[in-house]
Amino acid sequence: MPFHIRSLATAIMGLVGFGAAHAADVSAPPAKAEKPVTIFPAFLVNDNRVTYSYLPNGTDPGVTAKTAKQVYSFTHFDAWAYGTNLISLSLLKSDHNDPAQPCAIGRTGCSGASEFYGFVRSTFGFNQIFNTKALTVGPLHNVSLEVGADAEVENNALSPAKRVGVVGLQFAFDLPYKGFFNVAPMYYKEINHSAFIPAPYDSNQNFDSTWTIETNYYMDLGFLPDWLPLSVSGRAAWIGPKGTGTNQPGTLTRKLELNSEPIRLTLDASKAFAGAQYTHMVDVWVAYRYWQNKFGLDHNLAPQCVGTNAGACTESSVYTGVTVKF
Repeated sequence: MPFHIRSLATAIMGLVGFGAAHAADVSAPPAKAEKPVTIFPAFLVNDNRVTYSYLPNGTDPGVTAKTAKQVYSFTHFDAWAYGTNLISLSLLKSDHNDPAQPCAIGRTGCSGASEFYGFVRSTFGFNQIFNTKALTVGPLHNVSLEVGADAEVENNALSPAKRVGVVGLQFAFDLPYKGFFNVAPMYYKEINHSAFIPAPYDSNQNFDSTWTIETNYYMDLGFLPDWLPLSVSGRAAWIGPKGTGTNQPGTLTRKLELNSEPIRLTLDASKAFAGAQYTHMVDVWVAYRYWQNKFGLDHNLAPQCVGTNAGACTESSVYTGVTVKF
């Protein structure tokens, strides 16, 4: 059946999130498809992209309030008869302000930490499953079951080993110029690791179940002339309080966390300079990132966020990148 393709989400996060901590670095949607692509007949869309981006003002709670990060990302998006799949894999390389471990205190010239973050989000549209249009009302386009998972490791002083599972509903709304706005309230469960937890307490963290709300939007600026193919997109994810994750006395309860990229402005460079047949083959973009209570740590009270670490739990940065479709 014809399936109105929902465009690629940008965060995630990702997004994610991107409820994901690092949303996909994807700046433009795949083309709308009414027929399966021949090389992958099961898919209405099969879209793969690589991105390089530079984040000048990243943070690492408990270590530094400022570290530049280079981010290398791969994203895959596909749509099939009953839903969509989004996979994002990112490698983040910090500068020496966020050193890899082991690195002795006071030592200079340490290599920056390397972080891997990956997530997957899958949707199953109720309109498609039940062969109906009952959930297409006004701007509401569809309601879907959404499931997903996140994973992270990093070789810094914290040594995280994050594992997350989410499940809930996604409400998809139409915007002008074939754009979209999605909102997904979901159940959220996280387990992790922290080298900051001293013996004899378990450094493996089992956080309480909580909620998350993930949102993302995308819209071409279709009112602009054809020679200026710009689009705007963004994402936000709220993660509810999730307890302490440990039995160590005196540990503060994690607070409401906001991980967002409220706006990304993308220029379809390939279309602008090579023609419409190359739409979104090469995108260049600039975005603003805002992450409050990073990892759920209270930016006003948590030891990782105050004193010599003041500002480490609020990440605020303009960053840029280039995305290539293949």
